[in-house]
Amino acid sequence: MHLFDLFLGPNGWGVPLLLAALTTVALSVSGFAAGALLGALLAHARIAGGFIARTVADAVTTILRGVPDLLVIYLFYFGGSQILSWIGNAAGYGGFIGLPVFLTGVLALGVVSAAYQAEVFRGAFNAIPRGQIESARAAGMGSLLMFRRVLAPQVIRHALPGLGNVWQLILKDSALISVIGLVELLRAAQVGAGSTREPFLFYSAALLLYLGITSVSGQAFRWAEIRSLRPFRRG
Repeated sequence: MHLFDLFLGPNGWGVPLLLAALTTVALSVSGFAAGALLGALLAHARIAGGFIARTVADAVTTILRGVPDLLVIYLFYFGGSQILSWIGNAAGYGGFIGLPVFLTGVLALGVVSAAYQAEVFRGAFNAIPRGQIESARAAGMGSLLMFRRVLAPQVIRHALPGLGNVWQLILKDSALISVIGLVELLRAAQVGAGSTREPFLFYSAALLLYLGITSVSGQAFRWAEIRSLRPFRRG
Protein backbone atom coordinates (compact mmCIF):
# COMPACT_ATOMS: atom_id res chain seq x y z
CA MET A 1 0.00 0.00 0.00
CA HIS A 2 1.32 3.44 -0.92
CA LEU A 3 2.60 5.44 2.03
CA PHE A 4 0.43 8.45 1.15
CA ASP A 5 -2.72 6.37 0.96
CA LEU A 6 -1.81 4.54 4.14
CA PHE A 7 -1.71 7.67 6.29
CA LEU A 8 -3.24 10.54 4.30
CA GLY A 9 -5.70 8.84 1.98
CA PRO A 10 -9.51 8.96 2.41
CA ASN A 11 -9.37 5.89 4.66
CA GLY A 12 -5.87 6.56 5.93
CA TRP A 13 -4.65 6.22 9.50
CA GLY A 14 -3.23 9.72 9.86
CA VAL A 15 -6.28 11.24 11.55
CA PRO A 16 -6.89 8.29 13.93
CA LEU A 17 -3.24 8.41 15.01
CA LEU A 18 -3.41 12.15 15.63
CA LEU A 19 -6.63 11.77 17.62
CA ALA A 20 -5.02 9.00 19.63
CA ALA A 21 -2.03 11.29 20.25
CA LEU A 22 -4.41 13.97 21.56
CA THR A 23 -5.95 11.34 23.85
CA THR A 24 -2.47 10.52 25.13
CA VAL A 25 -1.77 14.21 25.83
CA ALA A 26 -5.15 14.74 27.53
CA LEU A 27 -4.69 11.62 29.65
CA SER A 28 -1.14 12.57 30.65
CA VAL A 29 -2.01 16.19 31.47
CA SER A 30 -5.02 15.15 33.54
CA GLY A 31 -3.05 12.48 35.39
CA PHE A 32 -0.17 14.89 36.00
CA ALA A 33 -2.55 17.55 37.38
CA ALA A 34 -4.29 15.05 39.65
CA GLY A 35 -0.89 13.83 40.82
CA ALA A 36 0.26 17.38 41.53
CA LEU A 37 -2.74 17.99 43.79
CA LEU A 38 -2.40 14.72 45.67
CA GLY A 39 1.39 15.02 45.75
CA ALA A 40 1.16 18.49 47.31
CA LEU A 41 -1.12 17.08 50.03
CA LEU A 42 1.25 14.19 50.70
CA ALA A 43 4.24 16.54 50.83
CA HIS A 44 2.42 18.84 53.26
CA ALA A 45 1.56 15.85 55.45
CA ARG A 46 5.20 14.76 55.53
CA ILE A 47 6.47 18.27 56.25
CA ALA A 48 3.92 19.75 58.65
CA GLY A 49 1.60 16.90 59.57
CA GLY A 50 1.36 15.09 62.85
CA PHE A 51 2.69 11.63 63.55
CA ILE A 52 -0.29 9.83 62.02
CA ALA A 53 -0.35 12.04 58.90
CA ARG A 54 3.39 11.60 58.37
CA THR A 55 3.15 7.84 58.84
CA VAL A 56 0.27 7.53 56.37
CA ALA A 57 1.99 9.76 53.80
CA ASP A 58 5.25 7.80 54.14
CA ALA A 59 3.39 4.51 53.71
CA VAL A 60 1.47 5.74 50.64
CA THR A 61 4.56 7.06 48.84
CA THR A 62 6.60 3.97 49.70
CA ILE A 63 3.92 1.56 48.49
CA LEU A 64 3.18 3.44 45.27
CA ARG A 65 6.85 3.70 44.35
CA GLY A 66 7.40 0.03 45.16
CA VAL A 67 4.68 -1.63 43.07
CA PRO A 68 4.43 -1.84 39.25
CA ASP A 69 2.35 0.88 37.63
CA LEU A 70 0.42 -1.74 35.68
CA LEU A 71 -0.73 -3.30 38.94
CA VAL A 72 -2.09 0.06 40.11
CA ILE A 73 -4.04 0.40 36.85
CA TYR A 74 -5.58 -3.05 37.27
CA LEU A 75 -6.48 -2.40 40.89
CA PHE A 76 -8.20 0.87 40.02
CA TYR A 77 -10.11 -0.58 37.07
CA PHE A 78 -11.28 -3.86 38.56
CA GLY A 79 -11.66 -2.52 42.09
CA GLY A 80 -13.60 0.54 40.94
CA SER A 81 -15.75 -1.53 38.61
CA GLN A 82 -16.54 -3.97 41.39
CA ILE A 83 -17.62 -1.15 43.69
CA LEU A 84 -19.84 0.30 40.95
CA SER A 85 -21.33 -3.14 40.31
CA TRP A 86 -22.11 -3.56 44.02
CA ILE A 87 -23.81 -0.17 44.07
CA GLY A 88 -25.72 -1.04 40.89
CA ASN A 89 -26.86 -4.37 42.29
CA ALA A 90 -28.01 -2.69 45.50
CA ALA A 91 -30.04 -0.25 43.37
CA GLY A 92 -31.64 -3.10 41.43
CA TYR A 93 -29.41 -2.98 38.35
CA GLY A 94 -27.88 -6.37 37.64
CA GLY A 95 -24.68 -7.00 35.78
CA PHE A 96 -21.16 -5.64 35.59
CA ILE A 97 -20.61 -1.89 35.56
CA GLY A 98 -17.19 -0.91 34.30
CA LEU A 99 -15.39 2.19 35.49
CA PRO A 100 -14.81 4.58 32.53
CA VAL A 101 -11.39 3.76 31.12
CA PHE A 102 -10.27 7.39 30.69
CA LEU A 103 -11.22 8.20 34.28
CA THR A 104 -9.45 5.05 35.44
CA GLY A 105 -6.33 6.11 33.56
CA VAL A 106 -6.39 9.61 35.07
CA LEU A 107 -6.83 8.25 38.60
CA ALA A 108 -4.14 5.58 38.19
CA LEU A 109 -1.60 7.93 36.63
CA GLY A 110 -2.47 10.61 39.16
CA VAL A 111 -1.88 8.31 42.11
CA VAL A 112 1.34 6.92 40.65
CA SER A 113 2.73 10.37 39.86
CA ALA A 114 1.65 11.72 43.25
CA ALA A 115 4.18 9.51 44.99
CA TYR A 116 6.99 11.03 42.93
CA GLN A 117 5.67 14.58 42.92
CA ALA A 118 5.36 14.48 46.71
CA GLU A 119 9.10 13.84 46.98
CA VAL A 120 9.81 16.59 44.44
CA PHE A 121 7.72 19.11 46.39
CA ARG A 122 9.23 18.05 49.71
CA GLY A 123 12.75 18.43 48.36
CA ALA A 124 11.88 21.82 46.86
CA PHE A 125 10.49 23.02 50.19
CA ASN A 126 13.60 21.87 52.06
CA ALA A 127 15.73 23.84 49.59
CA ILE A 128 14.21 27.14 50.80
CA PRO A 129 16.49 28.85 53.35
CA ARG A 130 14.92 28.69 56.82
CA GLY A 131 15.85 32.32 57.36
CA GLN A 132 13.34 33.46 54.75
CA ILE A 133 10.51 31.67 56.52
CA GLU A 134 11.56 33.10 59.88
CA SER A 135 11.79 36.59 58.37
CA ALA A 136 8.31 36.27 56.89
CA ARG A 137 6.91 35.27 60.27
CA ALA A 138 8.79 38.09 61.96
CA ALA A 139 7.25 40.52 59.46
CA GLY A 140 3.80 39.40 60.59
CA MET A 141 2.82 37.40 57.52
CA GLY A 142 0.01 34.93 57.99
CA SER A 143 0.26 31.39 56.73
CA LEU A 144 -1.64 32.05 53.51
CA LEU A 145 0.25 35.26 52.69
CA MET A 146 3.61 33.61 53.41
CA PHE A 147 2.65 30.66 51.22
CA ARG A 148 1.64 32.93 48.35
CA ARG A 149 4.58 35.34 48.50
CA VAL A 150 7.46 33.28 49.88
CA LEU A 151 6.88 29.55 49.72
CA ALA A 152 4.91 28.86 46.53
CA PRO A 153 7.15 30.81 44.10
CA GLN A 154 10.33 29.20 45.41
CA VAL A 155 8.89 25.69 45.74
CA ILE A 156 7.76 25.85 42.11
CA ARG A 157 11.16 27.17 41.00
CA HIS A 158 13.05 24.37 42.75
CA ALA A 159 10.51 21.72 41.75
CA LEU A 160 10.32 22.41 38.01
CA PRO A 161 13.26 20.19 36.94
CA GLY A 162 11.93 17.28 38.95
CA LEU A 163 8.38 17.85 37.73
CA GLY A 164 9.66 17.75 34.16
CA ASN A 165 11.08 14.28 34.82
CA VAL A 166 7.80 13.13 36.38
CA TRP A 167 5.91 14.42 33.34
CA GLN A 168 8.09 12.31 31.04
CA LEU A 169 7.40 9.30 33.26
CA ILE A 170 3.63 9.87 33.12
CA LEU A 171 3.69 10.37 29.36
CA LYS A 172 5.38 7.00 28.89
CA ASP A 173 3.16 5.26 31.44
CA SER A 174 0.07 6.49 29.59
CA ALA A 175 0.68 3.70 27.07
CA LEU A 176 -0.11 1.18 29.82
CA ILE A 177 -3.73 2.37 29.98
CA SER A 178 -4.36 0.54 26.70
CA VAL A 179 -4.57 -2.71 28.69
CA ILE A 180 -8.04 -1.69 29.96
CA GLY A 181 -9.30 -0.67 26.52
CA LEU A 182 -8.38 2.99 26.05
CA VAL A 183 -7.30 3.76 22.49
CA GLU A 184 -4.32 6.01 23.06
CA LEU A 185 -1.37 6.49 20.72
CA LEU A 186 0.38 3.15 21.17
CA ARG A 187 -2.88 1.20 21.03
CA ALA A 188 -3.92 2.99 17.83
CA ALA A 189 -0.53 2.18 16.29
CA GLN A 190 -0.95 -1.45 17.31
CA VAL A 191 -4.42 -1.66 15.74
CA GLY A 192 -3.19 0.01 12.55
CA ALA A 193 -0.19 -2.31 12.35
CA GLY A 194 -2.43 -5.35 12.72
CA SER A 195 -4.96 -4.13 10.17
CA THR A 196 -2.46 -3.21 7.45
CA ARG A 197 0.37 -5.62 8.30
CA GLU A 198 2.76 -2.67 8.32
CA PRO A 199 4.05 -2.76 11.91
CA PHE A 200 7.31 -0.93 11.21
CA LEU A 201 5.57 2.05 9.63
CA PHE A 202 2.95 2.40 12.33
CA TYR A 203 5.31 1.99 15.26
CA SER A 204 7.70 4.43 13.59
CA ALA A 205 4.84 6.92 13.24
CA ALA A 206 4.00 6.42 16.93
CA LEU A 207 7.66 7.01 17.82
CA LEU A 208 7.73 10.28 15.90
CA LEU A 209 4.51 11.46 17.54
CA TYR A 210 5.83 10.59 21.00
CA LEU A 211 9.07 12.43 20.26
CA GLY A 212 7.08 15.42 19.05
CA ILE A 213 5.05 15.50 22.26
CA THR A 214 8.10 15.11 24.50
CA SER A 215 10.03 17.77 22.56
CA VAL A 216 7.26 20.36 22.84
CA SER A 217 6.58 19.60 26.50
CA GLY A 218 10.31 19.60 27.26
CA GLN A 219 10.64 23.06 25.71
CA ALA A 220 7.67 24.23 27.77
CA PHE A 221 9.31 23.08 31.01
CA ARG A 222 12.62 24.68 30.04
CA TRP A 223 10.82 27.94 29.26
CA ALA A 224 9.10 27.79 32.65
CA GLU A 225 12.43 27.16 34.39
CA ILE A 226 14.01 30.16 32.66
CA ARG A 227 11.10 32.43 33.60
CA SER A 228 11.19 31.22 37.21
CA LEU A 229 14.86 32.23 37.44
CA ARG A 230 14.40 35.79 36.10
CA PRO A 231 13.69 37.45 39.47
CA PHE A 232 16.97 35.98 40.82
CA ARG A 233 19.20 37.19 38.01
CA ARG A 234 21.35 40.21 38.46
CA GLY A 235 21.01 42.98 35.90
